[in-house]
Amino acid sequence: MSSARDEGAPAVAVTIYGIKNCDTMKKARDWLDRRGIDYAFHDYKAVGVDQDRLRAWCGALGWETVLNRAGTTFRALPDADKQNLDAAKAVALMAAQLSMIKRPILDLDGTLLAGFKPERYEEAFAAAGR
Repeated sequence: MSSARDEGAPAVAVTIYGIKNCDTMKKARDWLDRRGIDYAFHDYKAVGVDQDRLRAWCGALGWETVLNRAGTTFRALPDADKQNLDAAKAVALMAAQLSMIKRPILDLDGTLLAGFKPERYEEAFAAAGR
């Protein structure tokens, strides 16, 4: 991926975290590609995500946002695993089943967004001067 930048303009680090074959991921990556935005793609099914990063995401966004409770993986959990959720339990569940992490997680030079909504991406990139 490459995009033109004004000479002397600071590079904005963009990393998108998710799963390669997720439809929402495809929409987010297409959005970035259409705008010529440079980004790194971190496929956490292939590469993994460590618990420190999960804890950082949960600290910044809230574990309720990072944990994908709408997905089939979470819904298939035994009821006991779904009860008494807190940040520590959510991180442990996501670390054990990476599909339970909301997709995508976008890191725009330290600003995190969970999920994909074009208008939120527009606002975040505009605020970053992109």
